[in-house]
Amino acid sequence: MILRPTIFALSSGHPPAAIAIIRVSGPAAGESIRSLAGSLSQPRRARHVTLRDQSGDPLDEAVVLWFPAPHSATGEDVAEFHVHGGRAVIEAIIAALGKLDGLRPAEPGEFTRRAFENGKLDLTDAEGLDDLIHADTDRQRRQALRQLKGLLGEKAENWRRQIIEASALIEAGIDFSDEGDVPDDLTKPALAKVAALLGEIEETLAASAQSERLRDGLVVAITGPPNAGKSTLLNRLARREAAIVSPHAGTTRDVIEVHLDLNGYPVTLLDTAGIRDTDDPVEQEGVRRARSRASSADLVLWLIDAQSRSCEDREETLKDAVAAKGHAELWFVRNKVDEASARGSGVTFGYPRFDVSAAQGHGVPELVAALGEFAGTFFGSGQSGVITRARHRLLLREAAEALRRAISAPGQSSELVAEELRISIHSLGRLLGRVDVEDILDVIFRDFCIGK
Repeated sequence: MILRPTIFALSSGHPPAAIAIIRVSGPAAGESIRSLAGSLSQPRRARHVTLRDQSGDPLDEAVVLWFPAPHSATGEDVAEFHVHGGRAVIEAIIAALGKLDGLRPAEPGEFTRRAFENGKLDLTDAEGLDDLIHADTDRQRRQALRQLKGLLGEKAENWRRQIIEASALIEAGIDFSDEGDVPDDLTKPALAKVAALLGEIEETLAASAQSERLRDGLVVAITGPPNAGKSTLLNRLARREAAIVSPHAGTTRDVIEVHLDLNGYPVTLLDTAGIRDTDDPVEQEGVRRARSRASSADLVLWLIDAQSRSCEDREETLKDAVAAKGHAELWFVRNKVDEASARGSGVTFGYPRFDVSAAQGHGVPELVAALGEFAGTFFGSGQSGVITRARHRLLLREAAEALRRAISAPGQSSELVAEELRISIHSLGRLLGRVDVEDILDVIFRDFCIGK
C-alpha cells in the first residue's frame, strides 16, 4: 500500500445535527487520535473522551473509533470522531485537525477512491455507491444497493477468471505444443467454455435494457397549444407551485423541470412553452425548445382545452401532436373538464385520452395511476438488471463481441482465438477497474460528496 497524505473531512450530513462524524484516513490517522484524545483507542472499540486542541482547551465530548489498516473502509489507518453536530463544534475540530502535520482536507470522493485503489471495492462497487448517494426514489435505492453489493462486479470477475482459464489452455497449446504432457487439442474445451460464457453475458445484456434508464428516470413532457393549462397540470402533479400560471398566452418561455417519485420510480416532468406560430423571437425559441424536449421524452402528454371545440376537432391538432412527440408515446389530455362532464379515460385520434380539470383536480388521480402503470411497464421489474451505466454496457458488449469472434475464428486458429480472448479479458478488466481506467476515475469520483 502506497503511503500518501492523511486526509480528513466531515463524513455525515450538513450541520446542525444531533451527531456529526469526522473521518480521518491515512498514515497519520492514529496520531490525530493521540493529539485530540490523548491516547490511541483499542481497534474497533468505541471510547468516550474529551477532545482537546493543541493548547489543551476542550473542544467537545465525543466518541472515538480507531480502525488500523488494512481492516478499514479505505484499507488505510482510519480514525472517526463522533461529535455533536453543531457548526461551531465541527469547525473547531476541523481546524484542530488542519494544524496537525501531514493532514489535509479531503477532496470529493477521495475516501472512496482510496478504498478502490486499495482493493476494498472494484469500480462497479464505487459506481453503485455513487448511485446510492444520489438515489431519489426507492427503486433507484434498491438498484444501487444491488450494485454496491457487487452484483455486476462478481459476475464480471467470474467471467474474467474463466476466460483467463480458457486462454491459458489456448496459450499452452501454442507455447508447449512439442511437450509430451500437453494434449494435442486444447482449443475445443476452451471454446466450449467460451461459448457458455458468451451466452451468460448476452443474457445479462438483454435483461438489463432498462436498468440504465432507472438511474436517469422516465421523462414526461407536457406540451400542446398555449393556454391549455400545462403549467396548472404540472403544479397539480408536483403538488406545489413549480410553474407560473397566467391566462396570457406565451407565459412559459423555457422548459421547466420537476422531479417526482411515482410509485418508487423517478419521473422528470417537463412543462414546455405553448406550441403555436408567433413573431416574438423569444417565444419562438421557447417553442423550438418545447418541440426538442418533447421529441426526446419517453411520454408526451398533449394537453388540449376541452372547452375549445375548434382546438380539439381541427386536423392540425393531431398533426402538431404527432410532430412534437417524435419517438415518444403520445397521450391526449383534455383539460378544463368540470366534475359533471368528466368522462374519465378514452381515446382521441386513436391515442389514449384522459379528461381532467387541472385546476380542480378532477380526473388527475386516474391520470397519475396511468402514469404509474406506464412507468412500471417501461422500467420492468428491474430485479434481473445489473447494468446501470452506458460504460458497463459498452464494455460488456466489447467483451461479448471478442468472444464471438474467438468462437468463429477462421479454422479455429489458436493464435486468433488467443488474441480475441485477451481483448475480452481486457474489456472486463476495464469494467472492474483492473486496467487502463485512469482516464475515467476522475469523472466517476468527482461527483461524490466531500467526506465520502
